[in-house]
Amino acid sequence: MTPDSPVPDAQFRDLERARLRSLVEGDLVTARTLHATDYQLVTPGGRSVSGTEYLRDIESGALRYEAFEPASEIAVVQLGGGAAVRYEARIVVHFDGGGSDRGRFWHTDLYRLRDGTWQAVWSQATRIPE
Repeated sequence: MTPDSPVPDAQFRDLERARLRSLVEGDLVTARTLHATDYQLVTPGGRSVSGTEYLRDIESGALRYEAFEPASEIAVVQLGGGAAVRYEARIVVHFDGGGSDRGRFWHTDLYRLRDGTWQAVWSQATRIPE
């Protein structure tokens, strides 16, 4: 597979659902496969988190998703060699020390083909006011 090969939009939707499932289930083998080594997340609070830090927090239990699921259709835009997915997500998350957050968020991910595998390289979440 090359970055120029046509990829059905459904493949990116399936990848995104698998990525979310791996985070909720704490399946780090799958999560590491679906996140690039240089992955970056911009949180709803505006903090930039490296993929290493993000996955380490999930592995340690410092960050625990109770729910992270699409609450709308996953829109896909393919961008020569990559793709962006965007959707409304329902998230329930717990943090070390007893904190938690829940709500609806716009979530956007950028995927790139790396060594024959589509991986998330950037994510951004924006809270939707209730």
